[in-house]
Amino acid sequence: MKRAFSLVELMIVVAILGILAAIVVPQFQSHATRSKEAVAKDNLRILRAAIELYAVRHNSVPPGYPDDDPSTVPAQLSFDAQLTETGNYLHNIPKNPFNERYGTKMISNGEDFPTEPVQTDLYGWIYKPATKIIKLNWPGTDSAGVAYFDY
Repeated sequence: MKRAFSLVELMIVVAILGILAAIVVPQFQSHATRSKEAVAKDNLRILRAAIELYAVRHNSVPPGYPDDDPSTVPAQLSFDAQLTETGNYLHNIPKNPFNERYGTKMISNGEDFPTEPVQTDLYGWIYKPATKIIKLNWPGTDSAGVAYFDY
């Protein structure tokens, strides 16, 4: 005589596994979100330090201006090249861990800095060379209730 599990026994096991998964999965998601928050803060710290160092070495002109001329319109290509190619400030521009974007939305001298994220599907960062302000381009708040944009 063969012994096998009954349908009821199998359904009970599946139900128990489902309950366990419902308990465990949110815990992993919470850890993943907190890791992204830590990476975002660290990437901002690295970018801000590189911007400051570049400005110190270039007569207070921050990266982003073509030919280090603050009267020109800032450009992402200049920003990227100045920080990664010309002085070994960074190996590459870090990505925004939430949207996986490396691009930087450049804010011109006469433009106001946005009060909230813009086009999160295109840019990982928002940067205004005139003020050396760079922010994470992502909506929402972190696990402590702080807006990602305010990091």
